Amino acid sequence: MTHDNSSKNLGGIIKQQRLAISLTLTELSARSEVSPSHLGRIERGERFPSAHILQRIARPLGFEESELFALAGYLSPQLSAEAKKIAEKEVRQLDPVVTSMLAQEPVEMQHAVIAIFTILKSITRRIK
Repeated sequence: MTHDNSSKNLGGIIKQQRLAISLTLTELSARSEVSPSHLGRIERGERFPSAHILQRIARPLGFEESELFALAGYLSPQLSAEAKKIAEKEVRQLDPVVTSMLAQEPVEMQHAVIAIFTILKSITRRIK
């Protein structure tokens, strides 16, 4: 995956999450202390966020820092023991057909699907 595609994918995930929790760029900017123009460029895939920026926007977006770091490619694809337990629990909740199909997809597709699941989970947590 090229850096440009990585920027667009990550930016799209960040924008989807921001919209899902009904935050404007201005509100996210105020909570994260990152300028709205910089956030907009990240969302459009024009800029790739540094680890420092990801740290600032993670909590206001409802992400754990490690989730955004993994999506950005800053973390190794190897999971910690705790992360493996969480992942195994989540996989058990998925339909076996979905799990087997996902396992056959490229890593980029797996990351995108995991990001979508993460966003959906955060939305359902807010609804409850």
